[in-house]
Amino acid sequence: MKIVLGYSGGLDTSVIVPWLRENYEADVICMAADVGQRGGVDDLAAKAFATGASAFHGEDLREDFVSGYVLPVLRAGAVYSRKYLLGTAMARPLISRRMVEVARRTGADALAHGCTGKGNDQLRFEMSFAALAPDLTVVAPWREWTIASREDAFAYASARGISLDGIDQEKLYSRDENLWHISHEGGPLEDPANAPGPDVFVWTRDPADAPDEPLELELGFESGVPVLIDGRPLSLLDLLTELNEAGSMHGVGRADVIEDRVVGIKSRGVYETPGGTILLSAIQELEQLVLSRSCLALKDDLAPRYADLVYEGRWWTPEREALDAMVDSLMVNVTGTVRLRLFKGHATILSRTAPASLYNLDLASFGASEGYEHADSSGFLKLFSLPQRAVAAQRLAADHRAVPSRNGQGAVSAPVLARPRAE
Repeated sequence: MKIVLGYSGGLDTSVIVPWLRENYEADVICMAADVGQRGGVDDLAAKAFATGASAFHGEDLREDFVSGYVLPVLRAGAVYSRKYLLGTAMARPLISRRMVEVARRTGADALAHGCTGKGNDQLRFEMSFAALAPDLTVVAPWREWTIASREDAFAYASARGISLDGIDQEKLYSRDENLWHISHEGGPLEDPANAPGPDVFVWTRDPADAPDEPLELELGFESGVPVLIDGRPLSLLDLLTELNEAGSMHGVGRADVIEDRVVGIKSRGVYETPGGTILLSAIQELEQLVLSRSCLALKDDLAPRYADLVYEGRWWTPEREALDAMVDSLMVNVTGTVRLRLFKGHATILSRTAPASLYNLDLASFGASEGYEHADSSGFLKLFSLPQRAVAAQRLAADHRAVPSRNGQGAVSAPVLARPRAE
């Protein structure tokens, strides 16, 4: 049997390799994805072979990640639980797809992941596997084995002579990192009453320690795609990298989120998404300029639905394709520039321009405007207020019926229920 394992080189997947060999008598093929985490995948091959892998595939997926996954989520405006910009969730369908491709190329019988039975990632991987390779068996060791803690995992490896050099035995936080964000969970963060300590954050400066001089920059978009910084054309990968550096320097993009996992558990995650926070602020400001009121409302309805889809692992579905088509249509005219100021944890919008702007300075002015007569609003207001006036008339009529006249004739008061007689 051949099993393709989504491999990170961390404690869980390092132990999963020998566990799969023992319990499934399998050749384990490790597939590691570089989606922008520090170190990439260059040093993982030796670790995988040292734990018993029969083959290793290291994949540089950074360009694919930003263009095929980050960009659609950004253009959709998808945000989960009000503040989470979906950094971990959007990477999983890409990694899953590459695992399937490796499985097809190597003739593997099964796919395996290191996700726990409590988290969301198990859904994201297995929903993707179901869509892309329903014929392959899925193995989820965390739902089968008796290992229950980090101590158990280290003991398991030690008993088999497997070195776990480089893996912190006293690791406090669980982290996931890619080009879009870095997340932090576990340890003291599990109690929502605990404020994140300074040891939590890896990318961003504490806003209090950020430079005292703000940084102003101008972002250029073409149909909702960021293409320029201060007039310089950049690939999306380079543009996001540069914004991550600028945002981190100025403490932008921290979020402390209580979120609802798909399995029904509330959890707490602390996220750093500097470049993503800047981009989302800018693109939404440009949308305000070029989209009509009804189109903005449609986009605002679409965004949380898209966020739920990504969070729940439903990427490889006709629903996502349909939503992408709608976003493409809405974003045709979202072309222009937005100027921002980064300062002490904030990304503040300074100005915005767009060739297809619906903002008419003449109409927006409080003064006289060509083509708009103030008197014309009288008829509009009479029609627009018809529902309110109809309700008011009905209430006045009801009040009149409820009040008796002074001479005892005319309107009749509402009946009063008699109190029950005491026995």
